[in-house]
Amino acid sequence: MKLSRVPATLVTGRCALDRETSIAARLAVVPATCAAPGGPSSGIAPSSASPNAASPSAIPGPVAVIVEGLADPHSPLADVAGVQMHRIAPGCLCCAGNVVLRVTLNRLLRRPPAQLFISLADATHVGQLRAMLSAPPYDTLLSLCDDVAAPVNAS
Repeated sequence: MKLSRVPATLVTGRCALDRETSIAARLAVVPATCAAPGGPSSGIAPSSASPNAASPSAIPGPVAVIVEGLADPHSPLADVAGVQMHRIAPGCLCCAGNVVLRVTLNRLLRRPPAQLFISLADATHVGQLRAMLSAPPYDTLLSLCDDVAAPVNAS
């Protein structure tokens, strides 16, 4: 039995609420597969939702979100059915938080979600994080999508 790779998207932005708002918006219009640059996963919302786009009430399977940072009581993802939130203490996920991120990913990937978002407060080390996620064992488990920079609009 061959397992399919989980589409994973790195989302960066100054505060957790901005990143979570961006993820919620993407779940409303983006299918659960990676698309070519400029397609649905490019961060550019279509003028009208396509028939195969996911809606908040029809998320295609469980969605996992790993969020660096503290919880925000106004998170648009807090009560969304089918979204599993995993919080990691603030700090660089490729440096100080590397072990915590790996443990969280390993536990999460035992029952792979349909889609994964990793939310980062700082884009400084996105290259190193992508390299880690592209190397064994994650190279066979994840399919990295284009990164998303969350607009500063919710804070």
